[in-house]
Amino acid sequence: MGCDNNCSSCSENCSSRTAAQDLHENLHPFSSVKKVIGVISGKGGVGKSLVTSTLAVTMNRRGKKTAILDADITGPSIPKAFNIHSRAKGSDDGIYPETSETGIDIMSINLLLENETDPVIWRGALISGTVKQFWTDVIWANEDYMFVDMPPGTGDVALTVFQSIPIDGIIIVTSPQELVSMIVEKAVKMAQMMNVPILGIVENMSYFMCPECGKKHQIFGDSNIDKIAEQYNTKVLAKLPIDPELAKAVDSGTIENFEGDYMAQAAEEIENMLK
Repeated sequence: MGCDNNCSSCSENCSSRTAAQDLHENLHPFSSVKKVIGVISGKGGVGKSLVTSTLAVTMNRRGKKTAILDADITGPSIPKAFNIHSRAKGSDDGIYPETSETGIDIMSINLLLENETDPVIWRGALISGTVKQFWTDVIWANEDYMFVDMPPGTGDVALTVFQSIPIDGIIIVTSPQELVSMIVEKAVKMAQMMNVPILGIVENMSYFMCPECGKKHQIFGDSNIDKIAEQYNTKVLAKLPIDPELAKAVDSGTIENFEGDYMAQAAEEIENMLK
């Protein structure tokens, strides 16, 4: 009733709709974010937060203003990787992200809890609403690249991020096991169904470089990630080794001081794809 056939400004989900409804939430009026990259995995334990952290550090070293939106509300780990234990501050204008030692802006639920070890026992709707608020209520100042560290799986938060935040592309994190590779395909298919570009795949724990013999050893067996990437017309951005020093840097909050450049080529390719 009273339809002017302008579907782009209409919130009704009627049978006569001829244009897709844009559900993207607006950024805070004081914010500026040029490119948004989601980091996802089909299951937990594959090193998604490690990849997010190292990518953000690598982009920052390339002279880009970088941010991390930690969308893993029930299992946040980004602040620990950057040794951030203070609480985020706010004003009448909005919430301010905490800034790491080298200038990476970070917002995580851990920065809002009274005690960072307090569990977040929330239902899905509240979790999804919090992720939206990290986009709409936080003042992200002049960010070239924002990495969104998502929880594992293809559930509520992934849907919220894909629908509410204008994602420029996603990176899928996996490990060499056959089971994990099968779940990668689920993440790929979800991204395709949501019309979100897939920038590529990062395989974590891909191999171990023996310090004695100097040879690579596939601890988890031969990888088939190249075959999966070819099947879905995407690329493998990086294959990260099992590196005790990298794991130690994350655990100790010194990821910004880690001297490895495992993600250097991936960062360059991402820049080229999103120009």
